[in-house]
Amino acid sequence: MRELTHWAGIIFGAAILSFGINNFIIQNQLAEGGFFGISLLLLYWFKIEFGVSFLILNIPLFYVGYRIFGGKFLIKTFAGVALVSVFSLLIPENLVPSIPDDKLLAALYGGVVNGIGLGLILRFGATTGGSDIIARIANSKWGYSVGRTLFIIDIFVISIVAVLQGAMVAMYSLVALFIAAKVIDVVIEGVSSSKSAMIISELTEDIANAIHDKLERGTTLLKGRGGYTGQEKDVLYCVVSREEILRVQEIVHDIDPHAFVIVANVHDVLGEGFSPLARKIP
Repeated sequence: MRELTHWAGIIFGAAILSFGINNFIIQNQLAEGGFFGISLLLLYWFKIEFGVSFLILNIPLFYVGYRIFGGKFLIKTFAGVALVSVFSLLIPENLVPSIPDDKLLAALYGGVVNGIGLGLILRFGATTGGSDIIARIANSKWGYSVGRTLFIIDIFVISIVAVLQGAMVAMYSLVALFIAAKVIDVVIEGVSSSKSAMIISELTEDIANAIHDKLERGTTLLKGRGGYTGQEKDVLYCVVSREEILRVQEIVHDIDPHAFVIVANVHDVLGEGFSPLARKIP
């Protein structure tokens, strides 16, 4: 049942991504990074269907990826590429009216829709090949950062877009890329609704007791040592909701105004008081 859910998510994501590319990117003559961008340029300049060129460009990478990562990697990667290619050929390009006079709006909507689609594909264990495969190969063979490799490929393709399609198209396309990246993070990781706090104080036990009593949240005392003074002291760590972090700061200030507090966003907080642990296990 779980595997069926994953495949349904991949298919749904591929359909959404193809809808976004056809109706917001292609309709408004925008571009993308990576192999999506190369396929779009082939469409604009040589009238080669996006789905056809995208599939053909990925075929050599399927072979290389299979040799390095094995058949399990190939199955879902091929599925992601094939589904996007097929849906991009089947979904019409006029389901949403074009907005040639407001390419920024097209880039914003395209980024959101594409981010949702690609986020679903990645969340359920597939990829869309292309740059992803190259980045993984570079990481496996030479230790290059996956994120840095993807960034370099995107910048290279967008630079070609700027030369062939104009600087304005390239800039609007960068907006779509940026929005899509943010939406992908939200789809994969969820909206961050929790905060963590690390509190360094001489009164950590008093602060911990106040958090237990007033917020009914658990805390953890970690052993720390000052890098400059060498002095041993406790470090208090706790995770609370976004709404409760201000109350934590108030508690700390009331007990020890000289305390040092570090607040950070956290994702996927699992366990008592937050999301059930079993729900997040794939």
